[in-house]
Amino acid sequence: MEKFGGGSRSRTHKSLLGMEVSRSKTVPVWALLSLVTNGVLILTVAQLLLRGHNLTESFQANDAVTAEAAQEQIGQPVISAKAVLDVPIPGPRHKWTYQQWVTQLGREAEAVAANRPSRLSVLAGDSLSMWFPTKLLPVDQIWLNQGISGETSLGLLKRLQLFDRTAPDTVFVMIGINDLLRGASDAGILDNQRQIIRDLRWAHPKAQVVVQSILPHSGEQATWENRDRLLAIPNSRIRAINRRLKEIASSENVLYLDLYPLFADAEGNLPTELSTDGLHLNDQGYLVWRSALQLFDQMQLKNES
Repeated sequence: MEKFGGGSRSRTHKSLLGMEVSRSKTVPVWALLSLVTNGVLILTVAQLLLRGHNLTESFQANDAVTAEAAQEQIGQPVISAKAVLDVPIPGPRHKWTYQQWVTQLGREAEAVAANRPSRLSVLAGDSLSMWFPTKLLPVDQIWLNQGISGETSLGLLKRLQLFDRTAPDTVFVMIGINDLLRGASDAGILDNQRQIIRDLRWAHPKAQVVVQSILPHSGEQATWENRDRLLAIPNSRIRAINRRLKEIASSENVLYLDLYPLFADAEGNLPTELSTDGLHLNDQGYLVWRSALQLFDQMQLKNES
């Protein structure tokens, strides 16, 4: 029995994952989709970068409507704390404590669950997800952001129940870099990732769970305030964890979205052009991520049609 946030929950995964499942020798559709999607992502974004396009101007020019207008067109409101909650939002959100963030995200999830949109996607993770600009998210669906700055895989695992009632269509998970910064072992990170996947599949059996790779950092070019901690984590280690994470996603029958190649230069580091400090992303970086989400969604829709 696990207690969290004043409540308790008991989850058993045996009914879902504790049975023998026969597998044919043919490659499953989800695996082919994952391979094709990642190949298309790399080619598409690489072409944009090689051509020297200003990604911000490019995407803004291609978007005929804002996120708010697009969501109004499909009959859905924009999900924001101020819009959907009856309670005031105290103070600057970036100065909140961890527990204040947990409480707020729980309120936002409950508000969404009470008036669920037709297409709902969840971003679950740390500050990289948390600071994803709303205006840069794909506009053909409603997004619920469940990211918290400094979050670890264990912290995310413990608070997944916050959006249990939202019944999302897709859950995108990115977590792990803060574990590494805090000295966690590879095995511990991967075990938590597996538990996160199983928990999500248990709570949202109809949702598509998408595990995203851990992104690289900028190495010696990083200017983040705790730069020494970053330099103690070689990007080769992150790549090795991502390889294991891909295997876990495959074994758990969820999709793996490999963003790492899109955010790595020839030396395997995060290009400074895509980052604010060598760890976090700027608008250019988020537009690369956005393109990945858009292409992933297009591949999904094509596969379903």
